[in-house]
Amino acid sequence: MANTYTQIHIQCVIAVKFRQALIQPDFKERLHQYITGIIRNNGHKLIAINGMSDHLHIFFGLRPDQSLSDLMRIVKGESSEWINKEKLTPAKFRWQEGYGAFSYSRSQIKAVAEYIANQEEHHRKLTFLEEYKNFLEKFEVEHDEKYIFKPLD
Repeated sequence: MANTYTQIHIQCVIAVKFRQALIQPDFKERLHQYITGIIRNNGHKLIAINGMSDHLHIFFGLRPDQSLSDLMRIVKGESSEWINKEKLTPAKFRWQEGYGAFSYSRSQIKAVAEYIANQEEHHRKLTFLEEYKNFLEKFEVEHDEKYIFKPLD
């Protein structure tokens, strides 16, 4: 798109179906690389990616020629297909429906990337559910509690 200039930085948070701890250290880095490839192949710029065994944070520069919902559908669909094809989990792998998406200004890029890089440290202090609710409150996102990622039983 000629004469279109944008600066859109998005952090997406996605969870494993039923928040199962299926993303294991032995393939976590390969998963990050695979999703990085998906993001880049769709024309976007990955800034940071990391997570825990039950969820993932993806921070990227979004190009305006693809909707966020289309990109997340592709990321989740292709990555779960890859995990299942490679038989990286004992049971069928699926991402939970939906995602969280939060936008940031250029001045916040470094801090957000550092936050994502330090996921293990953050989750010593708070659960994924607490972290996710904090994002929703901080960004003043109206939400229905019944659609929030379910807590572990």
